[in-house]
Amino acid sequence: MHVPDNGLTSSPVARDPGVGLAAEPPAGSAAAYWAGQSLTVLVPVYNEEESLRQLVVEMDQFLSQTPVPTTVLFVNDGSTDGSLALLREICRPGSCYEFISLRENQGLSTAIKAGIDHARGTLLGYIDSDIQTSPSDFLTFFEFFPEYDMVNGIRARRQDTLVKKASSKIANAVRRTLINDGIEDTGCPLKIIKMEYARRLPLFHGLHRFLGALVQLQGGRVRQIPVRHFPRFAGTAKYNLRNRAWKPLVDTFGFRWIRSRWRNYAIGEQQRAAGAHA
Repeated sequence: MHVPDNGLTSSPVARDPGVGLAAEPPAGSAAAYWAGQSLTVLVPVYNEEESLRQLVVEMDQFLSQTPVPTTVLFVNDGSTDGSLALLREICRPGSCYEFISLRENQGLSTAIKAGIDHARGTLLGYIDSDIQTSPSDFLTFFEFFPEYDMVNGIRARRQDTLVKKASSKIANAVRRTLINDGIEDTGCPLKIIKMEYARRLPLFHGLHRFLGALVQLQGGRVRQIPVRHFPRFAGTAKYNLRNRAWKPLVDTFGFRWIRSRWRNYAIGEQQRAAGAHA
């Protein structure tokens, strides 16, 4: 795929984001499936001015290899630094990049839902703007479609502080115990979901912690695969011990309530009117 010049791809930092990765061209029935697919990669942004240029460098590498037409949708979640100005520069007409900007900071779950509501295509990708995961690892996800409805990464050899790793591990263990969804690393910021499942995700506080579980609630199948993890490129983490431990616990009980009242339906027969009555 041709990647339009966005003027921001000079002097990349050597992180080797694409080492060892190659996209195998689809063949047979897989080729027929991918011929009708398109991908929107959702990137929430909150005060990530220092990381955005490097993210574009690495995203351009992915865009040059992806076997499917791809758009990158940034969701500015009320940033108070220079993120919005930089997004206006990145998302020039004719590029693969676009953005929406929320009037004020609403939190990650709302940013994700807003992005889903504005996304196009048949598949939704998700990556954080702090680039602790690499866009190139999306290339390893494609082989699991259409058999699975979501592919969720598992961060291998996490490059985080001891406190962050411990709190995340505890939160994941508690969540799995309480809802038994089998998702090993629900917070991994590298996912692809079929759009028909993403569109049905309800908006609530903590939505981002239950994306895999919500796909399962709809009857979808989730595949989990290891992905690389990098130290934070720049800036500071937006989460601390409180919102990695206490808030996830509260959200988990909220999700249990939602799950107990969740309903799916299937239409057995349909007859549409030929036109509206004048």
